[in-house]
Amino acid sequence: MNLEVLCKTAHDDRIKVGMLDTDVKNETLRRAADKILSHEEEILAANAVDVTNGKERNMPAGLLDRLTLNHDRLEGMADGLRQIAKLDDPIGEVLSMKKRPNGLIIGKRRVPIGVIGIIFEARPNVTSDAFGLCFKAGNCAILKGGSDAIHSNIAIVSAMQEALDEMNIPKGTLSLIEATDHETTNEFMKMKQYVDLLIPRGGSGLIQTVVNNATIPVIETGTGNCHVYVDEYADLDMAVDIIRNAKTQRIGVCNACESIVVHRAVAKEFLPKLYAALKEYDVQMRGDDAAVEYLGTEKPLVTKATEEDWGKEYLDYILSVKIVDSLEEAIAHINKYNTSHSEAIVTRDYDIAQKFLEEVDSACVYVNASTRFSDGNEFGFGAEIGISTQKLHARGPMGLEALTSYKYIIYGNGQIRP
Repeated sequence: MNLEVLCKTAHDDRIKVGMLDTDVKNETLRRAADKILSHEEEILAANAVDVTNGKERNMPAGLLDRLTLNHDRLEGMADGLRQIAKLDDPIGEVLSMKKRPNGLIIGKRRVPIGVIGIIFEARPNVTSDAFGLCFKAGNCAILKGGSDAIHSNIAIVSAMQEALDEMNIPKGTLSLIEATDHETTNEFMKMKQYVDLLIPRGGSGLIQTVVNNATIPVIETGTGNCHVYVDEYADLDMAVDIIRNAKTQRIGVCNACESIVVHRAVAKEFLPKLYAALKEYDVQMRGDDAAVEYLGTEKPLVTKATEEDWGKEYLDYILSVKIVDSLEEAIAHINKYNTSHSEAIVTRDYDIAQKFLEEVDSACVYVNASTRFSDGNEFGFGAEIGISTQKLHARGPMGLEALTSYKYIIYGNGQIRP
């Protein structure tokens, strides 16, 4: 389908989709979940083509992990749709209602945004998450995945569209742009007359391209240079467990730990413990002079950090290691190099934890927990459309409410303005 026709169809159908009954939306989501599983063989076969192509292009291990689907991951995608079906429908919620002195009653009601475009890279699970959340919030979704996952995305969207057809849902509700050339992506980013919001999901290159070139409003998501600060009053065994989980549980995700900051008072004792725990994963540790000294220059996984390392999202088995002399220095380092995604502190001191929570400028700030919890499902949102790293409209894991706007509704009985 021609791109403009595809976008116009979504635009024309947005009012009908926004008025769908909650029960209809929920049944459609449940059927879409069933269709993903009933088409497992076709989806996994299509994904195998994408994975093979990725390996031939020497795709990094973290990105290859994001791309790969299996039975459990398809189950997870289906479960995400079912969880969204169980969530309260935000559309129609009255946020406030006040009576003015002149008798006007002014209310504020939650409404869909309209048409939402999602541009994303090699993460086929985004396809179902994006559709489910946009649809439950009464929006039409136009998906533009990358070429690395094109076969997977076509198969997944085709399966979900079967559910839409069975429920007589308008065609513009879910669309996939199958063209993978940059010209089509650039054209899509300028369809302001039809598309109300763009959400990019992927690496910093993709996100900045969309932010800098789109004429449609954009919510920035995703890039995660996430830090864990090990305070001088930390439980060191807890710190090791948290960093091991945050770094190695899945390396190719935006909420994985990429940088650690360690108070000098515990660095000499802590860093060898951490090195031993991460050695089985071959995690390379790039440290400043003090960190390299405490870790040991003879260790093959220890190297000297460069300025670039402090701000880098590796998506690989690599950590930057910074030694500081105070909480204030740790906060300053994190605020300088982070991407406003997720940061954590490990400490047993309440006042230090509170200061960290108050002064670190990120969407999600943790005390004594892994950054891997920055996730819509873990936050109780069902799935997520992305993790916003900006401050306007939405911030952090974006669930249903982040995909809505509002309108003012005003009741009168003949009032005129004097």
